Amino acid sequence: MAKLIVKEQVVRTLNKDGIDYICITDIARQKNPIEPKDVIKNWLRLKNTLEYLGLWEKLNNPNFKGVEFDPLLNEAGSNAFTMSLYKSLKF
Repeated sequence: MAKLIVKEQVVRTLNKDGIDYICITDIARQKNPIEPKDVIKNWLRLKNTLEYLGLWEKLNNPNFKGVEFDPLLNEAGSNAFTMSLYKSLKF
């Protein structure tokens, strides 16, 4: 596991099967060192974030079920909308 330093914050990276991944929890610690999960939870509520994730899935996941994703995208950004890891794992 390699590490990057971004704005004096250590960000862990992982290479699996030739693909590099970064730890978004480490990035979120820049905004909230005590509760980075809250930063990620808020990020997942944004419509732009879900649009990006949906596009990424469409381009990279042959089993992506866009029809099942559309209701989530329609709800994204509303005050009542929350996204959990459980919801995202269904795709």
